[in-house]
Amino acid sequence: MSNYSDDLNILAVQVTRPVIEKTDLRAMRDAVRAELVGTYKGKRYMIRTYGCQMNEHDTEIMAGLLEVLGYMATTDEALADLILFNTCAVRENAENKVFGEVGRVRSLKQRNPELLIGVCGCMPQEKAVQEKIRTTYPWIDLAFGTHNLHRLPELIQEARASQETVMEVWDKAQVVLDDLPKARKEGVRAWVNIQYGCNKFCTYCIVPYTRGRERSRVLSSVVEEVKGLVELGFKEVTMLGQNVNDYGIDLGDADFADLLRAVGRVDGIERVRFTTSNPWNFTDRIIAAIAETETVCEHIHLPVQSGSNHVLRKMNRGYTSEYYIQLVEKIRAVIPQVALTTDLIVGFPTESEEDFSQTLALVEHLSYDTAYTFIYSPRPGTPAARYEDPIPMEIKKERLNRLMDLQNGISRIHNEKLIGQTVEVMIEGVSRTNVNVLAGRTRTNKIVLLDAPQELIHQTVLAQIDSAHTWTLRGTIVTQQVITA
Repeated sequence: MSNYSDDLNILAVQVTRPVIEKTDLRAMRDAVRAELVGTYKGKRYMIRTYGCQMNEHDTEIMAGLLEVLGYMATTDEALADLILFNTCAVRENAENKVFGEVGRVRSLKQRNPELLIGVCGCMPQEKAVQEKIRTTYPWIDLAFGTHNLHRLPELIQEARASQETVMEVWDKAQVVLDDLPKARKEGVRAWVNIQYGCNKFCTYCIVPYTRGRERSRVLSSVVEEVKGLVELGFKEVTMLGQNVNDYGIDLGDADFADLLRAVGRVDGIERVRFTTSNPWNFTDRIIAAIAETETVCEHIHLPVQSGSNHVLRKMNRGYTSEYYIQLVEKIRAVIPQVALTTDLIVGFPTESEEDFSQTLALVEHLSYDTAYTFIYSPRPGTPAARYEDPIPMEIKKERLNRLMDLQNGISRIHNEKLIGQTVEVMIEGVSRTNVNVLAGRTRTNKIVLLDAPQELIHQTVLAQIDSAHTWTLRGTIVTQQVITA
């Protein structure tokens, strides 16, 4: 999944006590065997999360299961009785970072022999990682993948009774699990899974192998979850999927456009977002649903990855740069105020200077609000990992810097155009860098910093933009009157 959640580090949410959803009483009975409920009362857990919003949402599910078991959350690893690393396998440096952290916390076991250390998520789905855990990190107590999160209570029991690593990794999901308890942080924004897995098999991407084939939740289940979130005080939801455009293909009775309209009509919801979309099946029905549903925000993350048709073919992306440009022009014609963001990979095997120049030209032509840029990272088990890669790393880094310089300049121009305008801002919390300043987002997902009283946290207000930087805007509240849905 693209659109990494780096922005999660921008805001320090005012209230961080996890809350179990009201609708989870039935889920608690169904998801956890009765004899395990409350078993670990007084124990503390910590989950370290890496990767995309899907991983963040998986963490909420695991936290919910742990709290049903009686665990309490802690931010102090020295006090933890269970430390889980919820991992990402999209890039090599993410895996290296996780194993470095696993090695570092090993010493905590000397102070607390009862401490359990677990690795879960996408990394354990890889055979090479499983073997590495067995041979190099035998002090890891449990390892499990993306398809059996619901088995966490039983796996903890097994790990506590075993002297060896308990490893349970399923190759595919047996069912779509809707009703699992979730421990969400109090706030205004919530993630909602609508789909799992991916069928696209881009040659560089490990996700179809770690998350499996596409499985959609039924529309009524998603809508009921959103209604429950509104009851808990959440005002914005982001619908998550590896490719949300494919939602419902396996169901046959609804598509993503139908879901956008249905969620957007939920009473009390102020904003609806989604991520991520694949360009090749971004249909006219989806564009119309975004334009016509008032609560759906004017922000679309549409990964292009490269501006070169040669590279796009090698990536198996399923579209050309010409098709992508026509799609963007169609979206902007129907949704004039849309903010468009994207993902870009540089240094893909055999990418020539001409290929890279075509990427620069596309970025300049389409003028993205923001782009997430990466150097290609080969993932064992993917077709691209077998490609000959003659491009020296210094050239890849130089290309990345050129791309970032171009995009940063474009991003700043977009932000400067907002100076003097009045925009709707949903205030999420205090700024990470200044506790006396509040931070929120516009409908187009731009960060706005405000000098405002803290009682406005979690409220939606109107603000005038006074100044602009590459990544943030600075504004003044026009009126203290709170905007309601």
